[in-house]
Amino acid sequence: MDKRGEKMLEACESKWDIIKNFIPSWFAAIMGTGILAITSHMYAMYLPILNTVAVYLVYFNVFLFILFSIPWTLRWIIFPKNAKADLNHPVLSAFYPTFAVSMLVLASDFFTILHNIYWSKIFWILGALSMIVFSIIVPFQMFKSENIKLDHVNPGWYIPPVGLIVIPIAGGLLAPHFTGLLHELAVITNFFGWGAGFFLYLAILAIVFYRFMLHHPLPSTLAPTVWINLGPIGAGIIALINIVHNTPIIHIKDPYYIFSFIFWGFGLWWAIMAIVMTLHYIKNLKLPYGMPWWAFIFPLGAYVGSTYYIYNLFHYNIVNYIGFGLYWLLFFFWAITLIKTAISTYHGYPFKGH
Repeated sequence: MDKRGEKMLEACESKWDIIKNFIPSWFAAIMGTGILAITSHMYAMYLPILNTVAVYLVYFNVFLFILFSIPWTLRWIIFPKNAKADLNHPVLSAFYPTFAVSMLVLASDFFTILHNIYWSKIFWILGALSMIVFSIIVPFQMFKSENIKLDHVNPGWYIPPVGLIVIPIAGGLLAPHFTGLLHELAVITNFFGWGAGFFLYLAILAIVFYRFMLHHPLPSTLAPTVWINLGPIGAGIIALINIVHNTPIIHIKDPYYIFSFIFWGFGLWWAIMAIVMTLHYIKNLKLPYGMPWWAFIFPLGAYVGSTYYIYNLFHYNIVNYIGFGLYWLLFFFWAITLIKTAISTYHGYPFKGH
């Protein structure tokens, strides 16, 4: 075979590698972009141009979802062994639910920013169903595995609980727009998502803290995942408030709001801890770019969104200042991660296998 033929063969194999090595965590980029759109819409009260930014981010996010869904789906068809291997992997399996969570985030984008209830319902229904399936499959694979070690424990394990907790974020807003049995099913799904997700989060929180305190540090490639703990906190606050606001049978709402404020306080502590731990990794252990960098974005964005909610409930200006300051940190993280991902993708690094 001549050199031209060899180059054509390499190009062909490279294209197949995109599908073969398309890891589940790509959809974390959609989660991050979607939450940035929502928080931009929230803080447009300070800078009206952020409304325009939010709209463009939603359209960009829809494009990313369609783009990523193609190799994600083809991988299950053409390379099912690779797809199943990731589902059985003690670290990568936890990132599979990002596919479902990305649809739930898009449901919130369509409802909150584009005011399109039809597409919001479509994405929410598909996302909620997918998330419920993944919330069973991923833990089950872990429960029956005999190969999981303490080295495998990492904050990425929060993702299945986070996905369940995200269900009521759009679901709480959409529930009043369903009628009859569909309305009842939506309400039950919202309570199921928050209840199952919250208590799973508490269980995994204990395991992850055990690893942090009694085991060696996370490998530098997984260092950004320390931010994921903000995901169930921020999403949990937003989801709970949306449920309480839109469930007529809940007549006394103040206790839920107080709990949300307390939960927010834990989130502020962890936000500070995540910043300190990230600086520690940068100074002492290095922080090389990888797809786990997207773990910076959605969790922080969820906490920024929850801060906006807490301010609207209690009207403490300091809370609002904290939220607006963290919003710009979020925007910085998103921009840097997007640029690094684009450069890395151009050179084909994410598709070299793992």
